[in-house]
Amino acid sequence: MRSPRPLPDGNNARHADKGDLHGITVVVDTTGAELYIGRFFEQRGDGIVLLDVARHRDGANGVSKQQYVDTAARYGQWKELAQVLVPLPEVRSVTRLADARA
Repeated sequence: MRSPRPLPDGNNARHADKGDLHGITVVVDTTGAELYIGRFFEQRGDGIVLLDVARHRDGANGVSKQQYVDTAARYGQWKELAQVLVPLPEVRSVTRLADARA
């Protein structure tokens, strides 16, 4: 199988429609207690698809969402789930993990 032709900006033509965050590790904060960290795959009409995902519930093991993000930014996150669809109505924010530290 041939590799897709790179676009002038260096992106792969196969994933050109996935957006600027495609392949970037992001933090998806929700309107509830859940927080997700994973590789951004795509935003669809029904939600945001993340791959290789860590999930945290605010206050679990005495750790706040921000403390969890800070630790993940320093040491990385552990993959708990292969893929997650976070429904759009539940998304509070999407931030690059590299930009999310307090």
